[in-house]
Amino acid sequence: MKLKSLLTSAACALFFHGLLGIENENASLRGSFSYARLAFVEKKMAKVAFMGGSITEMNGYRPMIAEWLEGQFPETKFEFINAGISSTCSTTGAFRLRKDVLDHGPIDLFFIEFAVNDDQDAGHSKEACIRGMEGIIRQMRMKSPKTDLVVTYFVNQGMLKQLQEGKDPLPMAAHEQVLEKYGVSRVHLARELAHQIKKGSFSWQKFGGTHPKEPGNRLCADMHIEMLKKAWSGKFKEATEKKTLPPEPMDPNSYFKGRFLSPEKVSLTDGWKFSEPNWKSLPGGKRGRYLGRPLLHCESPENPIRIKFEGQAIGAFVSAGPDAGILQFTIDGKRKGSIDLHHRYSKGLHYPRTVMFAHDLPSGPHEIELSIKSGKRTAVRILEFCIN
Repeated sequence: MKLKSLLTSAACALFFHGLLGIENENASLRGSFSYARLAFVEKKMAKVAFMGGSITEMNGYRPMIAEWLEGQFPETKFEFINAGISSTCSTTGAFRLRKDVLDHGPIDLFFIEFAVNDDQDAGHSKEACIRGMEGIIRQMRMKSPKTDLVVTYFVNQGMLKQLQEGKDPLPMAAHEQVLEKYGVSRVHLARELAHQIKKGSFSWQKFGGTHPKEPGNRLCADMHIEMLKKAWSGKFKEATEKKTLPPEPMDPNSYFKGRFLSPEKVSLTDGWKFSEPNWKSLPGGKRGRYLGRPLLHCESPENPIRIKFEGQAIGAFVSAGPDAGILQFTIDGKRKGSIDLHHRYSKGLHYPRTVMFAHDLPSGPHEIELSIKSGKRTAVRILEFCIN
């Protein structure tokens, strides 16, 4: 089978720019998706991964695209990897990429979305958006250079308002710089929605909000499907596309060497435990994925702990509940600071978030000392340390 079920090039162009009315610049095809096509058509074995926040984790655009791929390639055995985790941003994504995606083996097609979470959850600066997204893209290109990538910009109401005013929301503008540098395809769902609202063919209510309902997810899935149809509309050829890395990263401190370091390896001091907290005794909602597992925790100011690591960045992926405290740190006995683990969403939820203690250390061995500041909120619960 040589993609008989796909539209011809002319028909695809008509559909892509006509029936859906999708604006040309809102679905930027960069490259050919030739390696994914090879896996689907010739190898008939394929791994497709989706990474993002709750928009990816939920049953939205992800299963729609998976269903379409299975329908188009009925002889192919697919493994679909849902690496969406609610509330997580591109920073967390760069550190968990190895565990949640790369450890599954070679990935043929990889979908990524973090624009909304970098905005409303993390409140990232432009620099932080670049460090996270470049960390994901460059790391994937280093570890799995044949993987075909596409990044999608979902949208919240505030970002939609900016687009309607002719402004470019900060996370989208930052991510776009990374994608252009690395030649990564992009679906600008957010701008397409703004375009269709202006035309009167869609509304925010119909779209379904930040977590889209069926019509919004269908619009998103259709944009991806038509992009893929366009990429695969020509005669099938052996995949020969070379995906070379730019000689230098946009930011030398981007998290493209990101990885988790288990807190199980930390030498404990009085007050610190590596075990499962007594969640039932703690106020605030809990998410099931973080229950039933040990983590590093301390509920009151006690002795500091020290962690040795090698790299140029260190942070922590934490569960920050209503009692989340302020974590004080000293790196190599010189650099000092503190981070309030409490988030605006922590009031009623043990909220997962990544905090960075330092991102620009000299490469090499380091030691960080962590202690808890006295006060009304003093709990620290660390799921993983983040090392780059």
